[in-house]
Amino acid sequence: MKWRLNLVLFVLTLMSVFSAQVLAEEHPFSREGLVHGAQFSGALLGILLAHEFGHFIAARLHKVNASLPFFIPIPYLSPFGTMGAIIQMKSRIPTRRALLDIGASGPLAGLAVAIPLYAWGVAHSKIIPLESGGIELGTSLLSKLLDHVFAAHVGPGQDILLHPVAFAAWGGMFVTMINLLPVSQMDGGHVAYALFGPKQDTYARHVHRAVLAFFFVSLGSYMFRDVRAGFGLARFSHHVQNSMIWLLWFEVLAILGTLASRGNPRRKEPQDDLGIRNRAVAILSIIALAGLGDAFHKTIIWVAWAVVVGLTLAMERQRGVLRPHDLLDHPPTGAAPLDLKRKVIAVFTLAMFAALFMPSPFEM
Repeated sequence: MKWRLNLVLFVLTLMSVFSAQVLAEEHPFSREGLVHGAQFSGALLGILLAHEFGHFIAARLHKVNASLPFFIPIPYLSPFGTMGAIIQMKSRIPTRRALLDIGASGPLAGLAVAIPLYAWGVAHSKIIPLESGGIELGTSLLSKLLDHVFAAHVGPGQDILLHPVAFAAWGGMFVTMINLLPVSQMDGGHVAYALFGPKQDTYARHVHRAVLAFFFVSLGSYMFRDVRAGFGLARFSHHVQNSMIWLLWFEVLAILGTLASRGNPRRKEPQDDLGIRNRAVAILSIIALAGLGDAFHKTIIWVAWAVVVGLTLAMERQRGVLRPHDLLDHPPTGAAPLDLKRKVIAVFTLAMFAALFMPSPFEM
C-alpha cells in the first residue's frame, strides 16, 4: 500500500483544483460553473499526470528507482489550486543518456497534452471588451503562435476570455516553463547537465543570477516607460507585482538547491549559511509587504519592502548564493556524452524554455 499517500494527495489536489475554478466563476455553483470546474480540473490534471508519468516511465525503463507522483494541493492560495507534483528518485541516475531521457520526458509529455488542449480551448474562448484593472495572463512565443492560428480575431478594445480548458493548458505551459529553468535539479537542469556535463554547474549559477537580474530589468523597464510617459511612480505597486515572480523564484531556487544538495557527494565549496528558514521568512515578508503596499498605497510600506529586499540580497551576498557556492551543483552521473539523436532532443527541450518564456506571467 505504498501508493496510498499518492492517491490521497491526488484526490485532495483534484478537489482543490476543481474548487479553484468553481469559486472563480461568476456564478460558482451553477451548472455552467460546475461544468467549467470539471473541464479545468480534468485538463490541468491530465497535463500534470502526463508530465509526471513521463518521468516515471522513463525512470523505470532505465531501471532507476522512482516513486509515483506526489501531487501538492494548494487550496485558495494558488489560482490553479496546486503547485504541481513531484517524483522522488530513490537511486542514482547512472548515465547522461538516462538523465536526458528522464529529465526531458516529463516536460515533453506534458506539452504533448497541453498544446492541443490550449489550441482547442482558445478556439472555444470568448472575445470580450477589454476591461481596465484585473489581472492579464502573460504570453509566450508559443502561446502567441497558437492564438494567431486558433483564436478568433481580436479587434481594438477587445480581449480573449480564455475557456477553462485553455486556462488550464496555459497553467500547464507556465509550470513547464518554470520546470525547464536550467538550474540544479529542475527538469531543465537535468537536461542541461546531460548535454553539457559538469560545466552545467557553472552555467546554473549564471542562470540563477540572471533570474535575479531579470527582476531588476523587468521592474526598471516598466518604470522607465512610465517616467517617459509622464506617470512618474504612480504605478510602482503594479510593476512590482508584475516583476516580483522572478525575485521570488531566485529565492525559491536557492531553497530547492539547499534541499537537493543535502547528501550530494560533490559538495566542496563553502556550505550555505543562510538556510531555508531565513529565506522562507524573507519570501513571506516580501510578499506580505508588496500586498500591503498595493492595497494601501503608502510610501512607508514600499520603503519597508525595499529595505527587506535589500537586506535579503545583502544576506545572500554575505552568507548565501551571491557568494561562491555549490548549492546548484547537479549530482554526478556517467561521463559518456550523449549520442547525436539525444543531443538534438536536449537542444529542442531547452529551446522550449525560450518558446514558453513569459517575461511577466501575470500582469496587473
